[in-house]
Amino acid sequence: MPTYLQMGKIPRKRHTVFRQPDGTLYAEELMGNKGFEGLSSLIYHVRPPTRVRRVRTVKNLAWEGEDGRQPFHHRHFRTARLPETGSATLDRIPLLYNGDVAMSFVAPQQDEDVFYRNAQGDEIVYVSEGSGTLESLLGNLEFGKGDYLVVPRGIVHRYRFRSRPVRLLVIESVGDVRTPKRYRNEHGQLLEHAPYSERDIRHPASIETHDEQGDFPILIKKGNEIIECVLDHHPFDVVGWDGYYYPWALNIADFEPRVGRFHLPPPVHQTFEGDGFVVCSFCPRPYDFDPTAVPVPYNHSNVMSDEVIYYASSEFMSRKGIEYGSITLHPDGIPHGPHPGRVEQSLGQKRTDELAVMLDSFRPLRASKQAISVEDQGYPTSWLDEP
Repeated sequence: MPTYLQMGKIPRKRHTVFRQPDGTLYAEELMGNKGFEGLSSLIYHVRPPTRVRRVRTVKNLAWEGEDGRQPFHHRHFRTARLPETGSATLDRIPLLYNGDVAMSFVAPQQDEDVFYRNAQGDEIVYVSEGSGTLESLLGNLEFGKGDYLVVPRGIVHRYRFRSRPVRLLVIESVGDVRTPKRYRNEHGQLLEHAPYSERDIRHPASIETHDEQGDFPILIKKGNEIIECVLDHHPFDVVGWDGYYYPWALNIADFEPRVGRFHLPPPVHQTFEGDGFVVCSFCPRPYDFDPTAVPVPYNHSNVMSDEVIYYASSEFMSRKGIEYGSITLHPDGIPHGPHPGRVEQSLGQKRTDELAVMLDSFRPLRASKQAISVEDQGYPTSWLDEP
């Protein structure tokens, strides 16, 4: 889990008088999840964050799935063929979703001029390409290719891009996103056997206080709608804060893959957990080292789980016919495994250079109409032997 962090100016004690140079009080705000039981941060503003001039509904975000019954077969979607869009937050293209988790994709062509707050879910944003700065009221967080950006709900932020093209895979969680429980001790510290440590987690490195008045729109996602809430001051007017609730980043290259004498199952690649799903990282690594080992995964059935893999490179040890940006969905109820020829091809190989993000959902996922538009219709029969 994120560790305690303190930035900027704060008073010695919580909930005490803390005055600005002109004698007025700073406005104190507690931001946290699960009421007063979860992670939280105590934030000090130049002006109260409640100073709203007007509110209006901007956009409906109701996701549309397939007409009729969901097809029951393995599926392959090519996100590289989806259109580029303008905004990193407003123009996300829905892909897969259920009541616990939703996956979308966006290739934004511009910086954000307005501020954004997701008030209905935590976000994991995988930066498949591009770099820049995630600006938030809690400070600036630099990001680059291969970063997972974890943005807890309710935090006002916007993206500033430094290099292009930009390609973002977005996972939204109804529950809070966290490090896997088995990686942590009773105090929340990551254990020695965890595949990453606190040293690998990056947090906002600098805070800029904007003491500005005027019309400042914040676009808020709530109830599958975008609501515009106009403040009478800049939302990044924070002079200091402390706590555990803030955006953070972990690069997929800092995930330490586990290697065994024989093939290890996907849980060794787990990176995050949420309510009703887990996220895993498949990274370049040596193959299993026993001379008789079969490096590629064995055939398996996803009982009580739908498996989704986003291929961040065109190489994957057990797959053929995929490309950079491919997403495969292997639903609960149908076995899946290596494509024909992949087992023999893997024998004697020393390593794999695959890079992929996997989401396992414990409730069935539904495909959006946009995902269907780039679906590979031949994928369900791709396990048949080649002529």
